[in-house]
Formats: sequence, structure tokens, C-alpha cells
Amino acid sequence: MNKIDHLDLDGHALRLFIAVLEERSVSAAAARLGLTQSAVSHALTRLRAILHDPLFVKSGRGIVATAHAEALAEPARRLLSRLKEFSRATAFDAHATDLTLTVAANDLQRDLVLPGLLNELQRSFASASLRIVPSDQPTPDMLREERCDLVLSPFPPEGGDILQRRLFSAEYVCFYDAAARRPPTDAAEYFAADHVTVVYTTRVGLAFDRAMEAAGHKRRFAVSVPNFAGVPAFLRGGPRLATLPSGLSASVMRGFASCPLPAPVEGATFAMLMAWHRRHALDPAHMLVRSLLVREAAKLGRARRR
Repeated sequence: MNKIDHLDLDGHALRLFIAVLEERSVSAAAARLGLTQSAVSHALTRLRAILHDPLFVKSGRGIVATAHAEALAEPARRLLSRLKEFSRATAFDAHATDLTLTVAANDLQRDLVLPGLLNELQRSFASASLRIVPSDQPTPDMLREERCDLVLSPFPPEGGDILQRRLFSAEYVCFYDAAARRPPTDAAEYFAADHVTVVYTTRVGLAFDRAMEAAGHKRRFAVSVPNFAGVPAFLRGGPRLATLPSGLSASVMRGFASCPLPAPVEGATFAMLMAWHRRHALDPAHMLVRSLLVREAAKLGRARRR
């Protein structure tokens, strides 16, 4: 009879456990890890035998973690982190390293800097893949629990264990459909218009909208959508306005006209930052990723100035 004990645990098992815990789905965890669903199910059976707990049980159409599995999450993440540090104790060679990077970003950062970053990563590492998750209003736990390796946001999470660096500055501009209206010529016309805006699923609006409200400026919002990609459909063919970061003109707002805001408004300029957990501060692979991201942001800055 084969004896299964704690010595059967390895990094692959821990990574699989964390993936199922975070995805709350065997099929989603399998897709994330590039495995078949049967391989994940088989590995879970072994984990249950080692840990003497069901770990995950059915709930409706999905699964939920047992109390024991939730308690094991943080120790599992710490063990994985130590395994990574152990494996990188030798001289680091990016061209011999396979990288999987998870970045929390909304569609502005995703479309603006991450395509260029992926090109740089694939030139620098033996192989590189990028997984992008929505950041909405990012929290420190996204980095602490290793749900992502980096956060890109104008308002990154804060904490004594969270580090950050400024990437570039951007500004809000007024987008409109030039086939349906002309640009607003003054503040009165701007405030009289119907507006389209973004309110994330966390019910947090854009920083610009919050600054306008705090300053006592009232606008009439015809519609709010959960991300920038939803704006064009409500702007096209009508007289509505959308005040969004100018960088979107190269992606989701391509084809729309834009103009400066008709009156100076506090909060119209903002900084984009990247944030990471202190555990990765001296990780050579992570350091290289951050330097490539800074280089890509500088390249975008030069392009905007031209």
C-alpha cells in the first residue's frame, strides 16, 4: 500500500492549490495553469489525502474552500515564495528563465503600456507570458496574497510592505463624436451637456469625477459603465461628452475627437504608478520586469511629447 504523507507536497501542488482557491473553479484553475481539468482533479485528490481535508466542496454551480483550506492559503503562499527565492539563489540568467507575470490593471494601463511590455519581456526572457486581471480599486491584499505581481494604477494600494514608483503623468481630456457635435467652447456648455462616465464594479468612480464633485461642480450623467471599453457605444452618434484620460485616444477612444477641458479643473492631471510587494524588492526577475516597464513608460512619454 502506497503511503502518502507531507513529503509528497511540492511547489506544483502548492501552486495548484492556490490557483483553485483563487479561481473557485477546477476548470478555471486548469486553464490558468495550462493543465487539463482531469490533471487538476487528480492532483486535488492527492492533496486531500496529504492534508486530510476535502479542501473544496460543491456549492451551487461552483465550489467553495473549507475553513481548513482558507487557513492554509497564507502558509502555502509563503512556502511558494521561499521556493522561488531558493531557486533563484544561483546567478540569474533572464535568457534561461521562463516568466509568468500577473499584472492588475484597468483598460487604460492595459492598452497603453502592457503590449509594449510583453514585447520587451519576450525579448529578455527565455519565454514570457502575461496574465492581466482587473484592478478596479486595488487593495494591498492583491499583492500580499500574490494575486498579482504588479499593480498599475493612479492610486496604488498603500502599506508598509508595499513599494511603488511613478511611471508617467497623464491628463484628462474631453472626448466627443465630431460627426454629431462640435467641441464645448466654454465651461457653461461643458456642464450643460449629458456626460458618459466610468464607475467600477466596486462603485468607485474616476478620480476626476470625485474631484469635480468635491469642488461642487455638478454634471448630468446619462450613463455610467464599469470600464473604459463601454464608453464608445454611448458616445457615438450623439451629443454626449466623456471626460477620460488622454491616453485612451490610441485605444478604446480611437476615432473620437478630443479637446482640452474648457476650464482649469483640479484633478485634471494625474500620475500613473506601479506598486509591488516588498518580498520582490530584490528578486532579479522582478527587478528586470520593473526596469522594462519604466523603459516602456519613458518611451510612451517621448512619443506623446513628439
